[in-house]
Amino acid sequence: MRTGLTRSAIRGLIGELVARGVVEEIRSGSAGLPGRPSPVVTPDPRSAVALALEVNVDSLAAAVVGFGGTVHGQVRVDRPRAHLSLDDIVGDLVDLSAPMLDPIRRDPTLLGVGVGVAGVVRRSDGLVRQAPNLGWRDEPLGARLGAALGVTQPVAVANEADLGGLAEHRRGAAIGADAVLHVTGEVGVGGNVMIDGRPLVGAAGYAGEIGHMPVNPSGRRCGCGSHGCWETEIGEPAILSLAGRPADGGREAIAEVIAAARAGEERASAAMEHLGTWLGIGLAGLVNIFDPSLVVLGGMFERIHPLVAERIDAVLDERALPASRELVTVVPAALGADGPVLGAAELAFEPFLADPAAHLRPARSVASA
Repeated sequence: MRTGLTRSAIRGLIGELVARGVVEEIRSGSAGLPGRPSPVVTPDPRSAVALALEVNVDSLAAAVVGFGGTVHGQVRVDRPRAHLSLDDIVGDLVDLSAPMLDPIRRDPTLLGVGVGVAGVVRRSDGLVRQAPNLGWRDEPLGARLGAALGVTQPVAVANEADLGGLAEHRRGAAIGADAVLHVTGEVGVGGNVMIDGRPLVGAAGYAGEIGHMPVNPSGRRCGCGSHGCWETEIGEPAILSLAGRPADGGREAIAEVIAAARAGEERASAAMEHLGTWLGIGLAGLVNIFDPSLVVLGGMFERIHPLVAERIDAVLDERALPASRELVTVVPAALGADGPVLGAAELAFEPFLADPAAHLRPARSVASA
């Protein structure tokens, strides 16, 4: 068994979780399910909840998410694409989350706060070491946000692309896959790798900055300070510029380019060809290194996937090692824009999942999110 636990140990753990109201045990055959009676364990989404926050380049989001991935409440707001200070962002997140957080702030069902941010994050303390597209360097997001929210529960911070990949693995397109490469892009490009069902996070949590993988020696200067990063070839500004749109046009402009490419517009179609080619080039290198069985494309790439799928496959056929290429499939993400928020909730739940008994109290109230 994958857990390494005996059947009796599993029965004991499940029994404790059922007794505490965290999960419900249903026997097939007794609830309209076919087959011989056997226990099916499902989480109670109100037995434990997390506050999930996302800091993206052009939007902020907040949600209360229950154990098992049920979203009890969520809000997302667009904001001007500008380099805003840490204080501005923290203040906006506090205001955004207050209507959902205030009713459960002191409720024992609230286990923690998870935060996804478009930047390089030191996971041990939530310090954002670098976020080129936000204009941040060495900003203590975790500590500042914990103080501003006024919660006693832990605040965990990670890269939002990493969290999107975590959510796709647990709730989306990569369920059940052991070796997964997740690549997501909007203004910037990020991703993560899951091997044997576990994320590769690196020594300090910086792994997954694939957007800054150098791919073009004569390429453009990147916001990180380097030249020829993958992000400069497949990020939103590059695609919009190639399609003859303002580089800072955002999601609406990308939607316009997608529609124009479908209608056969020459510049939009050329931009899609460029994107598919350079996506394939970068993916070929990553496939050769990590040998995934599944590549999940999120963010802008999920929306564009139908237009570039054939080109990506062709470039992978040309450039990836045959042994690795024949095993890998490229698919769009299943969770859409909600992926990073759901991943942020999973991040907040991780201490609970690692040791449920340490977090359970004799009596738990139901969250009124």
